[in-house]
Amino acid sequence: MSVCVIGAGLSGLAAAHALRGRGIEFVCLEKAPDVGGIWRMPEAGEPGPAYRALHLNSAKQLTGYAEFPMPSELPLYPRHSDVAAYLRSFAEWGGLLPHIELRTEVVSVRQEARGGWTVTSRDAAGVEAVRGFDQVIVASGHHSEPALPNPLPPGADSFAGTILHSMDYLDGRDFAGQRVVVVGLGASAVDIAADLSRNAALTVLSARRGLHIVPKQLYGMSVDLIAEAEWFTSKSLDEQQRFVEKALLVARGKLSDYGLPEPDHPIFSSAVTISDEILSRIRHGAVIPKPAIASLDGDQVCFTDGSSVEADAIVYCTGFNMAFPFLPAGCPAAPQGPVELYRRIVAPDRPGLLFLGLIRPVGSITRLVEAQARWVAQIVDGEVALPSADVMHKEIDEYLSGIETRYGLSTGSSVQVDVGSYLRELREA
Repeated sequence: MSVCVIGAGLSGLAAAHALRGRGIEFVCLEKAPDVGGIWRMPEAGEPGPAYRALHLNSAKQLTGYAEFPMPSELPLYPRHSDVAAYLRSFAEWGGLLPHIELRTEVVSVRQEARGGWTVTSRDAAGVEAVRGFDQVIVASGHHSEPALPNPLPPGADSFAGTILHSMDYLDGRDFAGQRVVVVGLGASAVDIAADLSRNAALTVLSARRGLHIVPKQLYGMSVDLIAEAEWFTSKSLDEQQRFVEKALLVARGKLSDYGLPEPDHPIFSSAVTISDEILSRIRHGAVIPKPAIASLDGDQVCFTDGSSVEADAIVYCTGFNMAFPFLPAGCPAAPQGPVELYRRIVAPDRPGLLFLGLIRPVGSITRLVEAQARWVAQIVDGEVALPSADVMHKEIDEYLSGIETRYGLSTGSSVQVDVGSYLRELREA
């Protein structure tokens, strides 16, 4: 049995560790110069979503691998470079590096009629290699293709300043003395706005829609530790929502008091934004909240409330498209459609194609990825037999029906999982 793992970030390394633990032959292909995924700083000319101010939003106890905890000397929320160094140490400790080919980009993954998969890759010198595998595990993440509003606001073509995506952002010091508008209210938007506010002459945060902003700690506990605690996961969704929403009112009050839009949905009915800084920066006048951008005119950014500011740059923190250009079209999601994977892992109509880390929990992803990796290794090893495609499609339909009821159905919402119930599902599989 031969296996190709695509990506050597947190998920790819978890897959490699689980496979090696069972003595399964594999190779891991990683297009970057080192392991670490989104946590390593991009080298010159290399695109990547990491920025210098990036830190963990989840506690190190849950973000580290179970068999290889993060060093005790690290803070509770380490910076990106510490996480990248930790992932490199894990790869060394686990004996994974001999199985990893760095600077190797996957060009195509093709399903063969006779069974198995053909993987075409390209090394740093541009030399292509074509290899056959029984199984392919995609663990490359989905933070590679920036998503910008389409269309951009009227006047964008003649905007006098610079329009960027968060993937292009590295350091707030690059914007010293400038006037910058940050668009979005997700994790990268609030991080970047807080970072900019220490260097820019003006920092504006433009939010079209309200999201729940959650501090990293509630009642003195890291929120992801709360999310995984048995006393919390044993509650119903309604009880969890009421508990957290009451705690947020105590911790920070109403978001409208900060000039931000109130969420139009209960907590855990959409992605949440975890930040200890942004509300404080707003209260200190370092970040100015504004509604959505209506239009651009020269160096003027005009908002839907009729106000405007002069700006030198706009940073769109509007997420990423879920793009896997090396895979067959429509896999694992058709354009703008939901991700369709059995147990969020298996492509039912493409035997041997598996995904790791293509999930979005509230809290740390590591425990979930480790559980996925163990289950995938059992499948590859023949210990677990998958049901028929029809049964897998039924499970997917039932899952997506629940997602639609709770979140509304979209590509992004279709990968939402609850930590406790998803862990139980994988352990019982």
